[in-house]
Amino acid sequence: MRLPHRPATALAVPLLLTAAGCGSPAIPPPVDDRTPATPAVATTATGPRAFTLVATGDVLPHTEIIRQAQEDAGGTGYDFTRMFAGVTPLISGADLAICHMETVYGADGGPFTGYPTFKSPPQVARALKDAGYTSCDTASNHTLDDGPAGIRRTLDAMDAVGLAHTGSARDEAEAGGPALLRAGGATVAHLAYTYGTNGIPLPADRPWSVNLIDRDRILADARAARANGADVVAVSVHWGTEWQDTPNEQQLTLARELATGQGEGRPDIDLILGTHAHIPQAYEKINDTWAVYGLGDQLAGHMFTYDGAEDPRGNWSSIARFTFTPPNAPGLRWTVAKAEFIPQLTDLGPPYRVLDLREATHRAPGRTDYARALDHIRSVVLSRGAASAGLTMAP
Repeated sequence: MRLPHRPATALAVPLLLTAAGCGSPAIPPPVDDRTPATPAVATTATGPRAFTLVATGDVLPHTEIIRQAQEDAGGTGYDFTRMFAGVTPLISGADLAICHMETVYGADGGPFTGYPTFKSPPQVARALKDAGYTSCDTASNHTLDDGPAGIRRTLDAMDAVGLAHTGSARDEAEAGGPALLRAGGATVAHLAYTYGTNGIPLPADRPWSVNLIDRDRILADARAARANGADVVAVSVHWGTEWQDTPNEQQLTLARELATGQGEGRPDIDLILGTHAHIPQAYEKINDTWAVYGLGDQLAGHMFTYDGAEDPRGNWSSIARFTFTPPNAPGLRWTVAKAEFIPQLTDLGPPYRVLDLREATHRAPGRTDYARALDHIRSVVLSRGAASAGLTMAP
């Protein structure tokens, strides 16, 4: 995100971290030493079971979103949980849930800022965890908005609430591997990359601070994850052309290269999850790999295109939901048995609230804006033949 946003000022208001917001829940042994949030393996009495994975788009707290969190907290601190309440049943109902945290977190007490250089309250992490997210990718064009300190604060806050993360790193060792998650008896590797950092150079002494898109590196990282025991590999990619409904040539080319493995044997990537464009884009199945070119913004304030016009598409998105089933014979892989999407919208209120658009349309049949958003999301999501590959809108 660059020009399409309303300029914002810092919010120099006190930040109070509650005991609940800082505490770390009791957790089982981690899959690796940097993902303490990893849940225990769930299997049936006879072995692995199917599991569901959901993924959502950009969490982008503009100034008005931060102010809403203040109001929801009663003026003392920040509470983002009420903004996510409308989709919490969907998120928490999945075995694994992946978010895209586009911004970094500010220091305790602020100041906090929206566009163009974001610093969000760290209570966002608690709200994401409470909504049911397992892991968040943190690779975006805003990852370096506050330098290494912003990355450290963000990942520290996620660790404190038990939220796994990937895409940016506090040290070189942390940058060397994916977030490893477990569900249904499967190990799921989550990797993340961004096209750039808004012209902010990678720190000379910390070139590993954020993962940049590089086809060969992504393929190598996925191959390494698979070799180290991952049963499923999901890759989050911050890419595309803002405000463009259709995926651009880079997205189409890279998705096909990642899904085919560039002729290096069986492809290692099972799922591609795109963010950045602000608006929903198509889903497509390429061989056995599902690619979501753009999930859209899950939580954002008023969104403006480059010509200064407010565009409601910047508050429309989809939730991707994939059901993976275990292999039925040795040497085979987990496969997607069901592919679904759920239309989603940030209602600008006030108050600002993220809604399951199916339910919202049913509850308020007179809201033509809801109906228009749902129809547009469905049309765009299915625009590259995903329906013929089995994708459906969840009932």
